[in-house]
Amino acid sequence: MADELDLLRRADPVPADAPHLGDGPLPARAEQHLEQLLHGPSTAPHRPAGRFLRPARRRVRAAWGLAASAVVAVTVAALLLGSTGAPPALAAPRPLAVLADATPLPLDRLAERAERAAADGGPALRKGTHVRSWSLGMSDDEPPVTLPEERVVRWTADGRHTELVVATDPRHPGRPVLGGDEDGTPRLIEDGHVLRHRTYPPSWSDAPPQSPPPHDAAGLRAYLGEARHGDVTGTPELLDATALLLDHWTLGARESAALTRLLAEDGRLRPAGRVTDRLGRPGHAYVSEESGVRRMLILDPVTGAVLGLETTFSEDRPEYGVRAGDVMEYSAWSR
Repeated sequence: MADELDLLRRADPVPADAPHLGDGPLPARAEQHLEQLLHGPSTAPHRPAGRFLRPARRRVRAAWGLAASAVVAVTVAALLLGSTGAPPALAAPRPLAVLADATPLPLDRLAERAERAAADGGPALRKGTHVRSWSLGMSDDEPPVTLPEERVVRWTADGRHTELVVATDPRHPGRPVLGGDEDGTPRLIEDGHVLRHRTYPPSWSDAPPQSPPPHDAAGLRAYLGEARHGDVTGTPELLDATALLLDHWTLGARESAALTRLLAEDGRLRPAGRVTDRLGRPGHAYVSEESGVRRMLILDPVTGAVLGLETTFSEDRPEYGVRAGDVMEYSAWSR
């Protein structure tokens, strides 16, 4: 509850029946573009056209993450500067800088650390999530813009849950952030503006990702495959499934150890070195690159808990107005 109260103290509430920012369906062409970027030729089903690309992950998630080119930033700034006295936070951070180690920590050794930490106790599994994300909003006919959000989901013992989503960038507290109105037009939104605040009736499900995840690597792999309605044999699919899991559950020590062991057994994430995440926490970075996209998973150096996941373009894509190194999406999870 403390997270919700803290967000609401900073919030600018809107009526429950007001139009929600970007709640329209995914533009089919934009969805296909992103599928091509991440997984090669699209097999995504056609959806009715909308304006801004919105939740495609959670498996459904706030549009794609971050960093338009300098031209886009200038264009948006020209549209918006002068509308408020405070300087806006355009929320387009550079990729995180990794401090390369001479001998970076392999995932199997981190898995051993996580298993020792879990044996000593540690936090318990909790349903719900607290995630901050920076996501690239795209449309068929407008430049991409970055949309920063903070989302808190909490469940009660009777099966009810609340979801609070606000527009905010923790790197620039109190400064307006960039969003879009119901028509998709870029505009500034005050820090803490409530995008969504809902309470849902009791819901009980024994299917992943609603059911509790197992705390062994083999069981967790099967669970993640079922949650995605497909396999997790590729690294992109495994990382997508990890993000899906963390958007529903705050993992305990045993589950974090199982996930770290699963990632180690997968064997395709390369240790890159030490990094400080966007919330100032120390971590170890593990990367995978394919199809012009680089993914970097940030793990706690002791417990193996996932701190963040950053996706960047690894090559120029002028057709999308982005360059190599631009951040497509970033998520930071916390308890």
